[in-house]
Amino acid sequence: MRRTVTRYPENSSPLEDAIRHQDSLTLSAVSMAVDRGSAVLAFQPIVQAQRTKTPAFYEGLIRVIDESGRLVPLRDFMPQAEKTELGRKIDCLSLSLGMQTLAEDPGLRLSINMSARSILYPRWMETLRRGISEDPTMGERLILEITESSAMDMPQDVQRFMSEVQSHGVSLALDDFGAGYTSFRYLRDFCFDMIKIDGQFIRQIAGNPDNQVLTRALQSIAHHFDMFTVAESVETAEDAAFLIDIGVDCMQGYYFGAPTIAPPWKKPPSLATR
Repeated sequence: MRRTVTRYPENSSPLEDAIRHQDSLTLSAVSMAVDRGSAVLAFQPIVQAQRTKTPAFYEGLIRVIDESGRLVPLRDFMPQAEKTELGRKIDCLSLSLGMQTLAEDPGLRLSINMSARSILYPRWMETLRRGISEDPTMGERLILEITESSAMDMPQDVQRFMSEVQSHGVSLALDDFGAGYTSFRYLRDFCFDMIKIDGQFIRQIAGNPDNQVLTRALQSIAHHFDMFTVAESVETAEDAAFLIDIGVDCMQGYYFGAPTIAPPWKKPPSLATR
């Protein structure tokens, strides 16, 4: 009896095929949700190192909602979507939600994630320009976090973009600093207002000499170019104390607050007003 052999593409396995299939299903569900505008922002506080009780601003992290009402984790789709038009649509939706949030609360300062690739996407730029023109205070309350890897792929476009938006008071942050392959020549030419040091260097930093050396070096580079530093993924009191001691400007992480879709700056109504 002749045995049937299942053949897979070169360098492929049944597990990898199953993962690819699941990724395609997830991307399809995310694409439909984004087209419907089915998403919310989750807000996480960023605190000043010397005033940890009061948030300096919040980061708005997009959470896409699929047809079942499930919040789809960003890690399940963004790596695949980032270089596609879906990534641009996600950036548009995130920016739109962020600007809507800023418009609702004139005292709020908020950061929103983006890929540098969205600079060349007309709809994203139209969303940004319209929001800034409709509310004169919005620019100075908006921070755009550009991923390091995308910024280094198109430095000239990023520089032109910076000139335009910073004239309206918009602040710019280089996200995940240290995670990619930064060209320090371009970093010198960029005018980022702040650097967010990638969490891989921050987690367990109090007891990890290697992370201590690397974080000090990244912080020194940022301060040399007059950029504020934000340490990501701060999860313990020991790590926070170490970062304060070495002079990090701001911190973000679960130690100070997890992302929440309920705006933490809004107090819930009291029993007397319900």
